[in-house]
Amino acid sequence: MPKTIDTTISPKASPASGNVDEREITRFAALAGEWWNPNGKFRALHQLTGPRMSFVRREACRQLGRPDAGLRPLAGLTAIDVGCGGGLASEPLTRLGATVTAIDLAEASIEAARHHAAAQGLAIDYRSAAAETLVAEGRRFDLVISLEVIEHVPDPRAFVATLASLLAPGGVLIVSTINRTLRSYALAIVGAEYILRWLPVGTHQWERFVTPAELTGHLGAVGLAPRATEGLVYDLLADRWQLSRDVEVNYLMSAAAST
Repeated sequence: MPKTIDTTISPKASPASGNVDEREITRFAALAGEWWNPNGKFRALHQLTGPRMSFVRREACRQLGRPDAGLRPLAGLTAIDVGCGGGLASEPLTRLGATVTAIDLAEASIEAARHHAAAQGLAIDYRSAAAETLVAEGRRFDLVISLEVIEHVPDPRAFVATLASLLAPGGVLIVSTINRTLRSYALAIVGAEYILRWLPVGTHQWERFVTPAELTGHLGAVGLAPRATEGLVYDLLADRWQLSRDVEVNYLMSAAAST
């Protein structure tokens, strides 16, 4: 019998700061049982995992001065996945060799992530905690990733500042999100939520999407500079996502300390 995931929000999931939308936590907690169903509510995220992790691997190796070769190029590095959900990025990051901490405010998502990682024999430090909690603990990481999270928080500038506070000296930050354009409204909301039903209706709020210029500004405010920006586009005929120069909808950005 499949493990039953408790979709209630535990008191342990209480945020350490006010930069949280409780409705977002509740929405994702209710979907926790869907995280590892490749044909379920998170199908699009499963398809995005490959190209997103290709970007993460490339940028982490390039900026941290490591050869991008072999199965475990990130061995010896510490990494944190902020807003990890069910661990779709945490698991491949661990397989790349990094020692991974992964956090999310939805306890049900963390439970699903722990259960799946254990079944795969992967050691990942999953915690239902706010990023601010780890900052207060003095935790620092060589690599900080936060994928498809910033568009769900009320104050993206404060969120970027928190992510930057988790970076060890010389560390790398990688963020993925959705650009705020008419095209992103048509594709990421109307298309993905209402027509194709890739995501539950209400998953995204267009006004919270973050443009590359805005994200660059948030990074600059905390002394970080973009190192690479790349788009993610969907190939309808091949039914797959791929990296692209087109950043009109989905995109990734890597950053490091300004020189």
